[in-house]
Amino acid sequence: MPHSFHQAVARDFEAVNQLILGQIHSDVGLVEDIGQYLIEAGGKRLRPLLVLLVSNALQYQGDKHHDLAAIIEFIHSATLLHDDVVDMSDLRRGRLTANAKWGNAPSVLVGDFLYSRAFQMMVAVGDMSIMKILSDTTNLISEGEVQQLINAKKPDISEKGYFEVIHKKTAILFEAACETAATLSGAEETLRRQLTAYGYHVGIAFQLIDDALDYTGNTEELGKNVGDDLAEGKPTLPLIYAMSNSSEEQSAMIADSIRNGDKSQLSQIINIIRDSGALDYTLNLAKEHAMSAIKTLDALPDSTYKQAMIDLAEFSISRSN
Repeated sequence: MPHSFHQAVARDFEAVNQLILGQIHSDVGLVEDIGQYLIEAGGKRLRPLLVLLVSNALQYQGDKHHDLAAIIEFIHSATLLHDDVVDMSDLRRGRLTANAKWGNAPSVLVGDFLYSRAFQMMVAVGDMSIMKILSDTTNLISEGEVQQLINAKKPDISEKGYFEVIHKKTAILFEAACETAATLSGAEETLRRQLTAYGYHVGIAFQLIDDALDYTGNTEELGKNVGDDLAEGKPTLPLIYAMSNSSEEQSAMIADSIRNGDKSQLSQIINIIRDSGALDYTLNLAKEHAMSAIKTLDALPDSTYKQAMIDLAEFSISRSN
């Protein structure tokens, strides 16, 4: 269901969707099948949306922002395909993951196809500074994924270590969406930095809420299995905080569950998380980041697009999936 912030760029969004479908074309049928399956699953498409909102807020004239939005979505989609294989996930956006439907090998290879198609499209945009931002971003996302893999089943990961991972794994692509759109639009450096900071804060807020929803949501609304993070041994912020603010016995239970990737005691752990104040702590941090994101927009002139960016920041902390 489109949100108000999608309506602000509805025509652009439709053009991007058509471009994405065209660019997924391949002579190899399986590539097209998996690519279309992934794209048709929908999702909020927040990253390409940011490209469109920032470009329009800066009164960009042209159509290369459509290419840029599609590139960002392809990079994101490739990371999802690879993520689901690494995490052995079988449910995303309420449907079977591509790896559950076709197997791991096709998912990884089609992820590679989407990455390489994104880079082909980048060359066509023809801006070296944009290419540098996106190639650096893709590299950092990969680092974040590896770091998350190293951190798995380690209950002693610090809050600082957690934030390093979610910055690289999630926030960096929100940043890149805003920074490349600002670069394409010819924004001066100070404004470009502020818009990049907007992407960072929205991205962090979004991931914090994601990690909290893993212990508060329900499978139907989330579109994925509740407690997946625990089953994968991911030490996310609600768990890190709960371990530091609970009894020794409770902390040991959480630590053991992370170490063993075991969600058999999920209901007790959810209670510990709630009682420790971990959810409030996570939510309050997300709110702080959303407010910081909105503050960065002071430099933008008032417009429908600026308001949509404010709405998007508020949505990042009020969502239930």
